[in-house]
Amino acid sequence: MNRSFWQNKRVLITGHTGFKGSWLCLLLQSFGAVIAGFALDPPTKPSLYELARIEELVDSRNGDIRNLDALTSRVSEFAPDVVFHMAAQSIILRSYDDPVETYSTNVLGTVNTLEAIRRVGRPCVVVNVTTDKCYENKNWVWGYRESDSLGGRDPYSNSKACAELVAKAFRDSFFEVSRLSEHGVALASARAGNVVGGGDWTPRQLIPDTMAAFANGEPVVLRHPKAIRPWQHVLDCLTGYMTLAEALASDPAAYSGDWNFGPGEQDACSVSHVVDLLAALWDMDRPWVQDAVIHAHEEQQLRLDVSKANHDLQWRCLLSIEESMQLVSSWYRDRRDGRDARELCLDQIGCYFQRWNDSWGLAA
Repeated sequence: MNRSFWQNKRVLITGHTGFKGSWLCLLLQSFGAVIAGFALDPPTKPSLYELARIEELVDSRNGDIRNLDALTSRVSEFAPDVVFHMAAQSIILRSYDDPVETYSTNVLGTVNTLEAIRRVGRPCVVVNVTTDKCYENKNWVWGYRESDSLGGRDPYSNSKACAELVAKAFRDSFFEVSRLSEHGVALASARAGNVVGGGDWTPRQLIPDTMAAFANGEPVVLRHPKAIRPWQHVLDCLTGYMTLAEALASDPAAYSGDWNFGPGEQDACSVSHVVDLLAALWDMDRPWVQDAVIHAHEEQQLRLDVSKANHDLQWRCLLSIEESMQLVSSWYRDRRDGRDARELCLDQIGCYFQRWNDSWGLAA
């Protein structure tokens, strides 16, 4: 990563009030970027956005990405150099409850974001954030590559596959690399694994549910303890997005397209293993129990092949699954003990990039 690239860059984030969006705002602000956001109110109570006072750092606009006129106005007024499209309905079980909201937000919202950029006609770099769940899941024991088939059995996963097709259609129809001098838009999609970190209170998600249970001295109830997922810390994920944006700006022809971001094969592990790692840090003897209720279908095995990002972007996860859980555990414990949420995030960002410098070096 190149810190100087972000100095005074105008960065628009859709979905900036969410968990990942809030961390991205803090990260970009620490690199000197000028940040604007377009999103609904924070999706949870409590929220990292409110506790870390993100609104003090961002030119924030409340709005729904399904409103094309409002979104176009936001893009036109702010005139971004970089756009991270992160706004989404991101909960699998909620997608069963309300598939219409899920498809309209994730599919039409992506159409509107790209159409707003097209209408404004300003050159910019666009990172379309989707998910590892956009692939047609065949329960392989090896990771999915960017060239594998898109699909998704549940409405959330399927809607994200649709969003990928939307991005490809816009790239092929309106943002062709061969015509970059005419439109100036460099577009890529980022497919991340399961992201963990402090400040996540998303309902029916593993880390928030586990931390809430442990704080009460209770075991967490797991729907699918044997399910395998590619876990990664939020800072590893976001540095992937930012590295991709930098590469797109330098060479759109080489870096447009689709990119997986996730851990190495050794850190794709079961839900129960993640809980056991956290339990050791919280001295929980009986950390989890199997849910007796039968829930809607969720895939049992999901892995990502991240060799493309490793090789072409020189990016990889800095933190192991054990180190990620240590950061998660300490964030929630320190927050429980009264520490300021923004301070906790900035401390972890500082430690992370000190480790980055020691490992690979970070351009000034």
